Amino acid sequence: MPLCAADAPSVTGPGRPAVELRGGVTDARAASAEICADLRGGDLLDSSFERRTIRLDPRDRRWTRELVYGMLRRRNWLDAVLAERVSGGLARLDADVIDLLRLGSYQLLAMGSVPAYAAIGQTVESVKRRHGIGASKLANAVLRRLDRERETLAVAEPVDRADALALEHSHPRWLVARWLARWDEADVRRLLVANNGEAPLVARPYHVVREQLEAMFESAGVETGDAPLVADSLVLLGGVGSMTELGAFKQGLFHLQDPASTLVTRYACVPSGATVADLCAAPGGKSLELARTAGLVLAGDPSKHRLARVRENMRRLDVDNIIPFVGDALHPPLASLDAVLVDVPCTGTGTFRRHPDARWRLKASDLAVLPSLQRAILRSGATVVRPGGLLIYSTCSLELEENDEQVSTFLAEHPDWSLEAPPSGVVPDTVLDGQLLRVLPQRHATDGAFAARFRRPRSDVAA
Repeated sequence: MPLCAADAPSVTGPGRPAVELRGGVTDARAASAEICADLRGGDLLDSSFERRTIRLDPRDRRWTRELVYGMLRRRNWLDAVLAERVSGGLARLDADVIDLLRLGSYQLLAMGSVPAYAAIGQTVESVKRRHGIGASKLANAVLRRLDRERETLAVAEPVDRADALALEHSHPRWLVARWLARWDEADVRRLLVANNGEAPLVARPYHVVREQLEAMFESAGVETGDAPLVADSLVLLGGVGSMTELGAFKQGLFHLQDPASTLVTRYACVPSGATVADLCAAPGGKSLELARTAGLVLAGDPSKHRLARVRENMRRLDVDNIIPFVGDALHPPLASLDAVLVDVPCTGTGTFRRHPDARWRLKASDLAVLPSLQRAILRSGATVVRPGGLLIYSTCSLELEENDEQVSTFLAEHPDWSLEAPPSGVVPDTVLDGQLLRVLPQRHATDGAFAARFRRPRSDVAA
């Protein structure tokens, strides 16, 4: 059986192992355990992953990503098979031990490149060093039993459909139940399957047309394909290696953006030469897209640290018509703008394939708290739109409380404003729901997105 990157005996130089060992545990597995600890402490997966894997070589970063992201996408099912083999169930174990068992069982059952001896031995050693000999003996017994029974593994399927789907596709039951109340079971199943897929890298050409960028990728050995819904974007299918080492990346000829996000800015359809504000701008992908036609984009975010990402993208792509500024979207220091985009903080239920930790971090109470903030930001955005100007509200959520209900509330509070679709052909008809933009992972093979385009009346009426 071939070895995984973290077990490979290959060398990078005379006598030098490709992976340094830390007390008998590979660096990749040690990083995976620390990432899980960070998540329990409230960190976001992407930021923890970047911090914990920065010293790993690219091959081991990819392996670590496959392990941690994959485990999170199968967590419910892994818990079910583990619980049947732990006397008294998982609830009696330390949370860190549970995460180590999840990582070990995922290697054992889902990562075909990992030998059973490595999955078991490395997990047992990790548990021993973090929790002592007693816990390591338990981990050894559980994983060895799991290995012996891997061909006959079966988990009893719950009678309740929400319970069954939540177990099979590893999502919180309360979310599955919400979606079943809205869509039929086949649609919900497609959504759950989509959420457990790996999000592709999608390149947006900048300063060049698609064909030129495609040729540059081809010459670099990168395989590309068509992106859904956005004809000039390219899906990167293979051969990427290190993104930052690609010539087209160094020359600032593309940035990465899911088609759903691109469609939000196309739907916005800001006038050529307009002065536009992106009030929740970081990391800046939508600002870059708005800057293609706008005369000036004012990119605001309350975090100076997050705005550094905007500036970094501006420098790399050599974009000079974006002005980043530190500012709160609830109190924008602006006035009389041609268009304002408020891409508000949201539950992110449309981006679970990209952020598999989000499904476990999200609470039902968030849908009672976030809409209040979203309404406030939308109202504030309206105050800085000039008469006759545009206000675009967007989320990466699938939830009605964050989308349709916000539109209804805003129009009830601003009866002189109107909902206005963009001109025909700006976005595909398949993502238009009346005058609204609605992109769904289970139907469009992209992230999820929602947007509403409001027009302020030309008469000078207070927003």
